[in-house]
Amino acid sequence: MALGYLFGGGVGSEPQGIELYESSAPVRTLYEEISGWTGLTPEQILRADLPEGRERRQSAGTIREAALAVAVHDLLAAAGLRPDVVGGLSLGAMTASCLAGGLDRRSLFTMLARTANAPGPRPSDPEEGMALAFVPTEEAESARPWRGRAHLHLAGDFGPVADLSQRIMMLAGHRTAIEELAADAPPGTIVPLPDRAIGVHSPLRRPFRDFISPHLAELPFTAPEIPLLSCLERRELRTADDVRHMFERNSTDPISLVDVYEGMRERDVRLGIVVGPSIPEGVLAFPFPVVHVESTEHIRLAVSQAYDLGIDFSFVGSGMQGV
Repeated sequence: MALGYLFGGGVGSEPQGIELYESSAPVRTLYEEISGWTGLTPEQILRADLPEGRERRQSAGTIREAALAVAVHDLLAAAGLRPDVVGGLSLGAMTASCLAGGLDRRSLFTMLARTANAPGPRPSDPEEGMALAFVPTEEAESARPWRGRAHLHLAGDFGPVADLSQRIMMLAGHRTAIEELAADAPPGTIVPLPDRAIGVHSPLRRPFRDFISPHLAELPFTAPEIPLLSCLERRELRTADDVRHMFERNSTDPISLVDVYEGMRERDVRLGIVVGPSIPEGVLAFPFPVVHVESTEHIRLAVSQAYDLGIDFSFVGSGMQGV
């Protein structure tokens, strides 16, 4: 019985991890370590308002999200659960790479902190935005009202919703183009995301990619120790160069949750643990049972369900814990 971990993307704009931090000494130690690597205090990581400035805000939010994911992973490991395969979306793909042994923790978090210095938009640049598109499942390949429209890009595929009636796609583009598409499409088809001001996973992030690429070239990537699935195409990342290339492409290429969970299904995953809040609970269809984990009670539930399904437990330390 295989166990898979799915790490969501997104940016932790709301407070996260407070209950785990207050109830667990190892989590407090972890946050102190992350504080030393990033320059943010544990309080800033957990619950402080994100800083002003587009890239500084993005950087702090990704540190918050990744810190929670690593904390959940460690508490699950302490309870005897270790994944047989991991994967994630966007930031989650990078966190999964770290926890699979493809990059040490210090390097991941210092990289996330460095992104605060990425160049922001010029005054003349159009405002960017994101939207979710809800299309009928049986028409997912043909019913795409954004096709042929300028300044719009397919940025992600989250797959069918729980009742299989619709498929959720993510769009990135100029905010005016998104708003015009939403006005022209049938009601509820295109839902702009007002709090998303960066056109992630699209060509709009090319300046960011150019900024971070020299730093990524210096990071000590290594071959993953367990199967690590890409969210950029349906494949396993087996080498250090595979992981590095995924990091480089992550900001500009569209992501697919379907590629990750179908890869897990092919590897006989019987239980998926969705780490953190960015993949919403109960909304999407998965090809295996999933437990969403971001609190102590969720960890107990995950352990109980894993036991009921016959998942192997292991209390032996390993390099999976990172450095």
